Amino acid sequence: MHFFTYRGGELYAEDVPVRLLAEKYGTPLYIYSYNTVLRHFKAYDEAFKSYPHIICYALKANTNGALLKLLANNGCGADIVSGGELFRALRAGMSPQRIVYAGVGKTEAEIRAALKSRILMFNVESEDELREIDRVAGLMRVKAPIALRINPDIDAQTHPYISTGMKEHKFGISIKDALQYYRLAKSLKHIAVVGLQKHIGSQIIKIAPFVDALEKILALLDRLNSSLFKIKYLDIGGGLGIPYDDEKPPVPADLARRLLPIINGRKLTLIMEPGRSIVGNAGILVTKTLYLKKGDGKDFVIVDAGMNDLMRPSLYDAYHQIIPVVQNRRASMTSDVVGPICESGDFLAKKRKLQRVQKGEYLAVMSAGAYGMSMSSSYNSRPQIAEVMVKGMSHSPVRKRATYEDLVKDELMPGFLK
Repeated sequence: MHFFTYRGGELYAEDVPVRLLAEKYGTPLYIYSYNTVLRHFKAYDEAFKSYPHIICYALKANTNGALLKLLANNGCGADIVSGGELFRALRAGMSPQRIVYAGVGKTEAEIRAALKSRILMFNVESEDELREIDRVAGLMRVKAPIALRINPDIDAQTHPYISTGMKEHKFGISIKDALQYYRLAKSLKHIAVVGLQKHIGSQIIKIAPFVDALEKILALLDRLNSSLFKIKYLDIGGGLGIPYDDEKPPVPADLARRLLPIINGRKLTLIMEPGRSIVGNAGILVTKTLYLKKGDGKDFVIVDAGMNDLMRPSLYDAYHQIIPVVQNRRASMTSDVVGPICESGDFLAKKRKLQRVQKGEYLAVMSAGAYGMSMSSSYNSRPQIAEVMVKGMSHSPVRKRATYEDLVKDELMPGFLK
């Protein structure tokens, strides 16, 4: 459920016409709905309220400071994968005791920063990483709280690039080797074993993979606790999908109804790491039609947003619904919607049936709040675009549009070229 709706044939973001936002702030433009983000966060919080839990928003989905501040103000924590994401989470006011740190390649500097901030725990993905955290914690004369990320070898039934829980993936520790890794962790002087974590992928639209993975992980957890490990935190990851087209993914309440009975009264704090399902449908990308081009057997709608602004279609061949900002009664057309980037892979949609569009009209790319701006770049020396947040009838820029000067402000000229 989101708050982007048509009123009298015109698309609104909450109570503000999208057309007016595009005219005021320019295009391409990301628009976020405050109340959609809040609704999606509360859907998790309410669904799991009967069990001790922490919701740790996955920053990689969208790291805009205003979105993070909104979530922090409502008690949300953070799932981070870099020192930069730690900095952003703390800057937004997220409690360190609600921050979990994942990722296969943590550096010494990043480990130090996380230990200094006293985060809740590291989700450890390899023996080498475990030993490095122990070494760094020893130098700092502290104990590092850790969970091991266990790979349950479950097929998440999603795109292979965003599936993470099978034995061929780079993430996590094989479940068959988990007990020996936990014993190693327990033997290390500067490690405190506090948790168990799993994450099997993203954009999962069936509950069965979550159930299968949890059952395997709980069997391991019971073995650990019977061996006096005293696991306090069970981190079940994220991955719940959203509707991009006609998918009907489960909602947090569906997930809670299936998972909580399986956990069955164990004395744990449950951690969840939703990202896409909080912000995905809370954002749209608005783009302006530059040209219409009739090709040899194919028509093109050329717009001012490119793959550098929204990479998902080019990277995953991902589908995003594209709708007119102002509806009309023209006949439909079938076209590729492409951007200005000098790449054949620069497209937002292929062979898409659209309401016939004319030069200068605005289109809205829906469900663009996750992995849109956070994966964007200035490729082709295109300045990164603006972001706006809407709450009711109010709207405010939450990232200014970059300039050409911003493209070069960090570059340095060596003396032998001056």
